[in-house]
Parts: sequence; C-alpha cells; structure tokens
Amino acid sequence: MNPLQVLRESWYFFSHNVARIATLCLPLLLLEAVCQQLLSEQLGDMTTISLALLFGLVIYPLYTAALILFLACRTQQQSLSNKALFSKALRLWPSFALLAALSTLLIILGLSLLIVPGLLVMLHLVFAEYLLVLDGLTPLAAIKESFRLTRGYFWPIAACLLSLMLPLWLLEGMSGQLLGEQPDALARVLLDSLNGFLQLFATVLGFRLFMLRKAISAGHESVL
Repeated sequence: MNPLQVLRESWYFFSHNVARIATLCLPLLLLEAVCQQLLSEQLGDMTTISLALLFGLVIYPLYTAALILFLACRTQQQSLSNKALFSKALRLWPSFALLAALSTLLIILGLSLLIVPGLLVMLHLVFAEYLLVLDGLTPLAAIKESFRLTRGYFWPIAACLLSLMLPLWLLEGMSGQLLGEQPDALARVLLDSLNGFLQLFATVLGFRLFMLRKAISAGHESVL
C-alpha cells in the first residue's frame, strides 16, 4: 500500500471523471451551501453551527452514497444513470445518516479530549461508509469493521488521507479569511460549494484505500 501511488491513482480517476462527479454531487453541494447561508443570515454564525451540522447530515449521506455507488459501478465496468444512483442512495439514507451522526459524535468526543484522539478516530472510521453502502453492514457493524480493517495499516492510511486533507483544510481556512468577516452571500455559497467539491476527492481516495485493503484480505489486488 504505497501512499504516493494510491494518491496518484486516485487523482487520475478523479480528474478523468470530474464532469460526471460534478453533475452527480455539485447540485446537492450547492443546495447544502445555500441552506447554510440562509441559516447564517437568519440566526447568526454561532447559532447555526449545530443546525448546519444537522442539515449536513441530511444532504451529505445522499451525495456521498451516490458517489460511492458510482465508484463501485466504474470498478465493475458498469454504468448507471444519476437517477438510478440517487434512487439507491435514497434507500440507504436512513442507515447512512445514522452512521454519519454516530461517526460525527465519536470524532467530536475525541476532539473534546485532545486534537490527536479526534484525528485517530476519524482515520479509523475511514472505511465505515464504504462498508455500509457496498457491503450492507449496519452502522454499528460498519464502525466496528472499519476499526478492524485499519488495524495494521493505520500509518499508510493516515499518510494518504492527511496528505490530502491537511492542505484542503488549510485552503478552506485561508479562503474563509479572504472573504472577511461579512462575506458576500453569493461568494460564500460558491466558495463553500467549491471546498465541498474538492473534498469529494477524499471519498475517491478512501474508496481506493478500501478496495486495496479488501484485496489484501482476499489475497489479490484490485484496481480502480
């Protein structure tokens, strides 16, 4: 599991499928950003943090599940329309939303202790969404299995994910500062949507890591 090779292969897939990923996920990312902006304008930034997080748990499972299903279809040389992908994602929404809520709670609990425990929990949960969507596990079973699969491969997984997420988090923070304390609403929505879209690369990267880890368990390699 070579981190540089995994990053390169994931970027190749993301860049060559960026148009399809955009049509699949960008409308919901825009909707999510617009709703969060409206909440911020009505209630204020500090008041809307928990509401925005809750609203994200409504929309996030839909586009993330649809993207994971798309990645799986491409791996199996299959083709499904966006409508078919969202139809499947909608059926998965209740369990995915519960998984997202449990994962968020675990990460927040880790962060409340120290930053490092929160990051450790986040990295150990990296496979949970794929296990739920692709293997049909329940939220609790997916969390447990994700911890098991990352055991023994934690550092290569951490190297891959943190080398991507740290620059994305830094970019998000810098872009927020550039907008100032009272940013234009349209600019805020567009920037949040762009940051959300860039972070979809993490889902592609996580899928590649998941497929490699499953291939190791099965005793052979798999390609994206």
